[in-house]
Amino acid sequence: MNCYIYRSNKQKGMYLYLDEKDDFSKVPESLLTLLGDMDFTFEFDLSKGRKLVRAETEEVLRIMNENGYFLQMPPPKSELLGQKAN
Repeated sequence: MNCYIYRSNKQKGMYLYLDEKDDFSKVPESLLTLLGDMDFTFEFDLSKGRKLVRAETEEVLRIMNENGYFLQMPPPKSELLGQKAN
């Protein structure tokens, strides 16, 4: 599946994965309002063998197949500070 990644200009560290480039029609209006302006960042092929840094690939694929998008949240503050979460 081709995956198109957009970065929120309003919510630092939030990324929106779409299954179609520039097609925000499946994303709830309330979420788009929260995210603000979105900048296209990059695209890649999302497949079961691909490793993702902040999410499990199969979970992202499942959610994208159900919803047409996936929201990647920012890392926990402990990761930002270089500490391990307990």
